[in-house]
Amino acid sequence: MWADVVFEGGGVKGIGLVGALSVAEKKGFRFKRLAGTSAGALIASLIAAGYTTEELYPILLEKNFMDLLAPTWFNQVPYIGPAFRLWLKKGMYPGDAIEKWIDDLLRVKGVYTFGDLQNGRELFVIASDISRSRLLVLPDDIEEYGISREKLSIARAVRMSSSIPYFFEPVKIKHQTTKKTSYIVDGGVLSNFPVWLFDRDEPRWPTFGFCFQSNAKHVHEIAGPFSMFLSIFFTMLEAHDNRAIEGQDALRTVMVPPLDVKLTDFSISREKKEELFRAGQQKAEEFFKDWSFDQYLQLRGKK
Repeated sequence: MWADVVFEGGGVKGIGLVGALSVAEKKGFRFKRLAGTSAGALIASLIAAGYTTEELYPILLEKNFMDLLAPTWFNQVPYIGPAFRLWLKKGMYPGDAIEKWIDDLLRVKGVYTFGDLQNGRELFVIASDISRSRLLVLPDDIEEYGISREKLSIARAVRMSSSIPYFFEPVKIKHQTTKKTSYIVDGGVLSNFPVWLFDRDEPRWPTFGFCFQSNAKHVHEIAGPFSMFLSIFFTMLEAHDNRAIEGQDALRTVMVPPLDVKLTDFSISREKKEELFRAGQQKAEEFFKDWSFDQYLQLRGKK
């Protein structure tokens, strides 16, 4: 059966979503439209390009996420360097390493732009234009910036969606109408789990959401203005969309335990990655145990 899938942003925890998706693959589902925010956008893009979860698992398991925090000369100067870079570049780290990693993975499948996707698959990436206070669904909304939707680099779009404010440098592009520069950041600012994206009156096939359970027990330590901002941002990511996962949405959403892993735990161990993957598999097995499309339609009031 065909299915549409939506992945929540979760930073380094994304391998847990891959574990959950692997169960859907084994159940025989094939994916038509895929969407995601931040790390969820990365997973969606690679699946859309033709990767299977069996291929993605070792890639994510072996990847040292610290490599994505490409050091600059600013980082060589304690305290002052990062602060100066943050003021100058609007982010402590550039996003080049993220974009290159994704681009290299996509090239293996012969995919570069949204126009290169094959087999009728469609990909949608969520980002935030904080200059215009606007949620962006890429590639559809990119034409407002004078870029063809077919020619938009997928790696570039995922980088936009993954630019955690203050942490990674925003992507700057000029808006076609206003002629002013827009700063594009993490899609989680406005929608970290856009499970609503593929809703329609008469669903042809199911939409499954893959997200993380809100970590209600975690307490954010606030020691200054920067940690306070990150606490606000992480709270928004964890609670903004998950608060709405009730009723009908809960019936189409696989919720993976985060296992106390933070969004920015780039030094995550191999063992913790394996644990997240298995946790995702376990939750998906429970979800799909008694699942049927007829029940899905009935519970969503479509039958």
